[in-house]
Amino acid sequence: MNNNRPHKQSMSELKLRRLAEHNQRLREDLDRPRVRVSEASASLIRYCKSTRDCLVPSVWGTLDKKEDPYAPGGGGCNCVVL
Repeated sequence: MNNNRPHKQSMSELKLRRLAEHNQRLREDLDRPRVRVSEASASLIRYCKSTRDCLVPSVWGTLDKKEDPYAPGGGGCNCVVL
């Protein structure tokens, strides 16, 4: 019977340690900076309206080969995108 007690105590210590770790993760989550959905979506809309996307020519029109980073031999990295 006396042999069983240290095992129970170590299980309790293990559970306590797990709870403490979980509590710490929750505190870190709580401290993480937040942005309201309305602010994030407005920022995303501003970015999409102000950043020209050469992969959507129906919206932005065709680009000159020098401006197109995906055009072979044009500007950009001279790499092929598949």
